[in-house]
Amino acid sequence: MIFVTIGTTEPFDRLLAAVGELRDPELVVQCGDGSIRPERATCVSYLTYDELVEHVRRARLVVSHAGVGTILTALANGKRPLVVPRLKQFGEAVDDHQVELAGRLAKLGLVTLVEEPRELAAAAETACTGTLRSTPQAAMGGLVGDLAAYLATEIGRNAQQPGPLERLADPLAEPGPR
Repeated sequence: MIFVTIGTTEPFDRLLAAVGELRDPELVVQCGDGSIRPERATCVSYLTYDELVEHVRRARLVVSHAGVGTILTALANGKRPLVVPRLKQFGEAVDDHQVELAGRLAKLGLVTLVEEPRELAAAAETACTGTLRSTPQAAMGGLVGDLAAYLATEIGRNAQQPGPLERLADPLAEPGPR
């Protein structure tokens, strides 16, 4: 079975349109509010978290947007997902953070990045399917370390600027970012 999920935010019709090209006797697609329902697929709008996990576990292949929660759920259940990032230019996300995340995780070998939905069927044919024997912990550790360093830098940078309460307490303070 191939399980496809677009997450719980905005529609992702570019991905849903490409799903129609996937070849598998059983195709389950969580379509959200998308306007496309792929033929030959069992389509559901939304799933509970437990239902999502059960589909991930049963699937030979997981296809999704590049949302961190979905990726972590797939990895935690031994699956290396094919991910198609949502793009700002199509109004699918507020920025291109999914491109950055998917690119980094692909370099670590944790996901298979599909940059263009039209390439999904070919990627699915050659994808590593089945269950991962183990999640590359060293790679995850590197990602966690990089994230911690980034957050420390941002927190340090923001700590040097007066916050909204400090600006209210001192009306002569320089206006900071809002």
